[in-house]
Amino acid sequence: MSPHDPAADDTLLITVTGTDRPGVTSAVLDSLASAGVTVVDIEQILMRGRLVLGVLVTAPRDRKKLAQGLTDTVEALGMSVDIERGSGDNRARPADRAHVTVIGAPLKASAMAAIAGRIADCGGNIDRMERMARYPVTAIELDVSGAAPDRLRVLLAGDAAAQGVDVAVQPANLLRHGMRLIVMDVDSTLIQGEVIEMLAEYAGFGAQVAEVTERAMRGEIDFEESLRARVELLAGLDASVLDRVYDAIVVNPGARTMVRVLRRLGYRFAIVSGGFSQITDRLAADLGIHRARANTLEIVDGKLTGRVVGEVVDRAGKARALREFAADLGVSEAATIAIGDGANDLDMLDAAGLGIAYNARPVVREAADTSLNVPYLDTIMYLLGITREEIEAADAEAGYVTPAPPLV
Repeated sequence: MSPHDPAADDTLLITVTGTDRPGVTSAVLDSLASAGVTVVDIEQILMRGRLVLGVLVTAPRDRKKLAQGLTDTVEALGMSVDIERGSGDNRARPADRAHVTVIGAPLKASAMAAIAGRIADCGGNIDRMERMARYPVTAIELDVSGAAPDRLRVLLAGDAAAQGVDVAVQPANLLRHGMRLIVMDVDSTLIQGEVIEMLAEYAGFGAQVAEVTERAMRGEIDFEESLRARVELLAGLDASVLDRVYDAIVVNPGARTMVRVLRRLGYRFAIVSGGFSQITDRLAADLGIHRARANTLEIVDGKLTGRVVGEVVDRAGKARALREFAADLGVSEAATIAIGDGANDLDMLDAAGLGIAYNARPVVREAADTSLNVPYLDTIMYLLGITREEIEAADAEAGYVTPAPPLV
């Protein structure tokens, strides 16, 4: 015998609205309890002190008595109530479900209207919306049902570009709640700028190397060939230059916060770079990153020889590193997240369960699962269902002080 589903009975949808105060929810539920009803569903939203409380209950025999008692309770609180009768109106949501995260700085109403309209065009329904952050970006998460995530991702990408916002679409499944491995590119992703260009400045070839680097990141020339050609120009540099370059590195905003907070949740981190291990190994140790892989510059008698040692970490090598790190750490490939900006990151982004193009070249944005075009790496946590308030509370508990937000 299957258990009885109260949602199949006649139901009442009770909506209470007004200025919030302590005890509203308790008083409403106490009134419903006296009517002997069963709670089928409940949801509450609070925005700027205004409360919207929705309760779906089984209909009692004496509806008038319930309505009168509830009205008296709510009016005594200075609020209003609406009671709507229905039947079978709490059906399970469709199988196709997705989390859609919209990020803007600012996030205009026109952008949200375009996104909501496209979801409706796909046959999707927005079941719930929640603010994930209000500064330094505004991030809103939408729970959507009735639209296939893959199709939704493709269609919303065009709206995101047209409206100047970032939109991430992820299937609503258990992966979001488990420990994951985050694999990041380094140059222009984890850190600002390109290490090889910084080294080339000391050799007098900064502009020349920067031009070749940009072409390689756009996918116009072979990465390994371009790397070897650029490294040749570094021949004769004193190895102490590596220390000066490392000291000048600027980590992208939010990177330390992301690693710090997610490590507490059991996440693992790795960096995979077409740059150099003499820099990335130190960076990994500094940030608390679990795994690192990069090319190694050959140094003889304290001088750079203009060659790299061993196999070059190229486009295919980055994807291979992701798979090896995942296997080593006991994480499924589906539970990996890859973040990158250049063409040599494409295979890695494709191999990951979620590939994120971060301030990336057009060829990368078009191929990735989603893209972020804001200068804050910790916005990635909003895609994982973690709010700004939760991040700040966790940091405060650990003794980290965050600046006060603007009044909005």
